Amino acid sequence: MQRLNANLCPAPQRPVRVLQFGEGNFLRAFCDWMIDIANEKAGFDGSIVLVKPISIGTLFPAFREQDYRYTVMLRGLVDGKPVETSRVITSVSDAVDAYAEYDRYSAYAKCDTLRFIISNTTEAGIVLDESDALELCPPKSYPGKLTKFLFERAEHFGYAADKGLVILPVELIDDNGIELHRCVKALAKKWQLGERFENWLEEACVFTSTLVDRIVTGYPRGEDQAIWEKLGYEDRILVTAEPFGLWVIESAKDLSGELPLPACGLPVVYTDNQKPYKQRKVRILNGAHTSFVPMAFQCGHDIVLQAMDDDLIRNFMQKTLYDEVIPTLTLPKEDLTAFAEAVTGRFRNPFIKHQLLSICLNCVSKWRARCLPSLLGYVEKNGRLPEHLTFSLAAMISLYRGGKLGEDGKLHCERGGQPYELQDDIAVLKFFDESSACAPAEQAKAFLSCEAFFGQDLTQIPGLLESVTASLEDILTRGMPAVVADKFAL
Repeated sequence: MQRLNANLCPAPQRPVRVLQFGEGNFLRAFCDWMIDIANEKAGFDGSIVLVKPISIGTLFPAFREQDYRYTVMLRGLVDGKPVETSRVITSVSDAVDAYAEYDRYSAYAKCDTLRFIISNTTEAGIVLDESDALELCPPKSYPGKLTKFLFERAEHFGYAADKGLVILPVELIDDNGIELHRCVKALAKKWQLGERFENWLEEACVFTSTLVDRIVTGYPRGEDQAIWEKLGYEDRILVTAEPFGLWVIESAKDLSGELPLPACGLPVVYTDNQKPYKQRKVRILNGAHTSFVPMAFQCGHDIVLQAMDDDLIRNFMQKTLYDEVIPTLTLPKEDLTAFAEAVTGRFRNPFIKHQLLSICLNCVSKWRARCLPSLLGYVEKNGRLPEHLTFSLAAMISLYRGGKLGEDGKLHCERGGQPYELQDDIAVLKFFDESSACAPAEQAKAFLSCEAFFGQDLTQIPGLLESVTASLEDILTRGMPAVVADKFAL
């Protein structure tokens, strides 16, 4: 079978317009996929250069063997029906190792057509490293690399205003662009790069904050041979993902003309305030996961798809979202309900096997960030407790209850006589290890009143302790399946 390459899928040579720090699956199935579509549908006419921002590991030999061509296959439910589409990506034109090929990497700072920098260097990538140094080739941290790259560009082009760059970080931290900008400014001062450079950063460059959303499942190991047969060629850097996508880009400058992604029908929102969209994602998508997963696991399910095929659990999730979460949010109701409907479809994607226990990682801090604001907002608005979110607290306690902290730093528990492990902050695991012999009411009171876990004493919310205690005792007495069947009967 023929290997995917430029002969099999030719494309015009395009000017380099994007430098991308990171070559991982997400960027390739999200940003690079979008730019490929913009080349076809909106005349963006730009190519992407991938930069390996760390000194270990690389996919670059495989990229070069395929002339930087690869396939993105989107698989999932659209309007309730299974859909599978594939697209050969031709937007990538080069890949460079910032360490092994520093001179070639640095030369891109002098590229006249370059306009955008995209990055995904993990949540730990955008940090200020005080020990970083301008003399290093390259500097150690991503902010260090970016600062030196921008400085070399500014110097080469004589600080021309039209040679500034638009920075588009997609790292999963709050206000990623603001934080990256802060790090770059701090390094510019520390390295004494001068007032002229600092002014050029502010006036010629644009640091955006972004929110991204797409489940990317990566290379389809075990399915690759069958997929190659279906595609008619071999692709060793194929990427699979769900059809859903969202890229919210916050910027004071209107970028829609320069990066015309919405004009192609792509799920991109330009805004001067991304916070409502982040709130929507965290409290609907992530909040749904966190609120129903402990209950679903204790009902005997192991993956999200199984749980969504259970009418009681799916109804519990939808009641949580439509009755208790959406009324507390600020975006238009039609936007929120459409997003919630999409969430149900994403959870029922037959191509994704999302383990419930993996979602339970750090469940307590996730519940605080994702579910507590909805519970508090509901109480403030309605003067009573939200039934489903309140029950989710009891389900979370019962998930951890009885576990023993092992030397491996995990809480070892049992479901129906079968072991399972939970990972969380050590303070959480120690709490449940030490309180496992307590009466349910005592344990619930200690848990809910712990300000270190929730940032406040939840027992001060009228009726919450009593409701959680009653549900917890019922679960421990009759088991989760029986309680759910009675309490949330259709």
